[in-house]
Amino acid sequence: MNAAATRAVSFVSAVRVVVDRLARIAYALAPPLLRIALAVPFFKSGLTKWDGLLSLSPAAEFLFEDEFKLHIFGQAYDFPAPEFIAWIDGVAEIVLPILLVIGLATRFSALGLLVMTAVIQLVVPEGWANFHLPWAALAVAIIAIGPGPLSLDRLIEQRVREPVRYQSSSS
Repeated sequence: MNAAATRAVSFVSAVRVVVDRLARIAYALAPPLLRIALAVPFFKSGLTKWDGLLSLSPAAEFLFEDEFKLHIFGQAYDFPAPEFIAWIDGVAEIVLPILLVIGLATRFSALGLLVMTAVIQLVVPEGWANFHLPWAALAVAIIAIGPGPLSLDRLIEQRVREPVRYQSSSS
């Protein structure tokens, strides 16, 4: 092999090493970044729905009773049980993002936010391109790839998989 070919092979090898290292770093960082990106808009929305601990704001109740309508088949429908739906929405917008960020019940939390995104799409049909599609894509990606190595889910999985080691009590 001539010198030019040797340099080319060395260059390709060096590029592969760099790409492999970048991939390992991305594998660790991508899942938490995806989780945070999905959690932030829902958490911020959830903060606006509460006046205190488990005290739903009057504005949140008003939105679900009078403003928010489900747009289905060209018709607008009121939410059934709007006070209950407002309360469930407010809880979900706080709890699910927190679970996502810490990486606990990650896939279920992402699924919950995907369902919420679908309902939001029915309420605000014109928001699909700017908000709902990216939120849905984030949720589906999290469901597909899982919580990643930097998560409580992974820590729990590792603890459960480790065999229990018993020490002999006899001396």
